[in-house]
Amino acid sequence: MINLLVACLCAEWCDTCRDYRAEFDLLGKEFPQHRFVWFDIEDNSEQLGGIDVENFPTLLLADKEKVLFAGTMLPQISRLRRLLMSAQENGGEQTGALPQAQMDAYRTLAMSLQENVG
Repeated sequence: MINLLVACLCAEWCDTCRDYRAEFDLLGKEFPQHRFVWFDIEDNSEQLGGIDVENFPTLLLADKEKVLFAGTMLPQISRLRRLLMSAQENGGEQTGALPQAQMDAYRTLAMSLQENVG
């Protein structure tokens, strides 16, 4: 089984994010083999690089080598659960596509979060 970084890019002022966080944290307990990170984009704006977060929640799913998913997802935890299960079943195949500059920015953020989060 692969270990993944699952990061939710959010903002403290966002009601949707605050509501989503409790479910996100519970999902982290359901999948303890993965690293779940709550990332406030305003408190950590210098780490965003070229990432432009337009809607919440924006999710980042990555393994140690590549970004598997990056983008906005409806705030329904069942969608993230399905994405995680699909990533596990497919051995970490990338879903969706972003412009290369965005993908590079998400990869840089993923590497930073993997290194700096206990």
